[in-house]
Amino acid sequence: MGKEWDIVEVLRHSRHDWLNRLQLIKGNLDLNRMDRAKAVIDEIVIETQHETKLSNLNMPMLAALLLKSNWENPSFKLEYEVLQDSVSLHMDDGLMTNWTNLFFSCLNEGIEAFQENHLSITIEPQSTGIRFFFDFSGIIIKRELIEKFLADQIGLIDLVIKEFSESELGLEVFMPFL
Repeated sequence: MGKEWDIVEVLRHSRHDWLNRLQLIKGNLDLNRMDRAKAVIDEIVIETQHETKLSNLNMPMLAALLLKSNWENPSFKLEYEVLQDSVSLHMDDGLMTNWTNLFFSCLNEGIEAFQENHLSITIEPQSTGIRFFFDFSGIIIKRELIEKFLADQIGLIDLVIKEFSESELGLEVFMPFL
């Protein structure tokens, strides 16, 4: 599932991210661009709220994977959104984490590196499970590789391909409660 992160590495990456954000705010303030500085702060607040909701899903392995993804997957930028707070869900954390990790690996191999590649994951807790929406936009160079991966997953998980082109991929994955 990737390398093991010790606390020092996590804090180093986190500190680096926060320093970048503070420099962005400071730079905008120095240029007297108050609206942009406030917008950056608002983005940080929203992202932090989603991190909190993700951490509260009772899926610690998946949360760890998503929280460190932008440090480990240089070929795409990950953003995620948790649509609502939920209380103590009983999910197969290992299954969803392993699948997501395999999907990230496949995506890293199937897209053109160093381009504007973005993956957005929307997590929607429902009454019988959680629905995950994966929306990728960027440059897909190995469509057949991704098609094979997705074809191999049908039957293992509840997966629906919503859209697939050379520049977009939309998936819906449903994980029922245990």
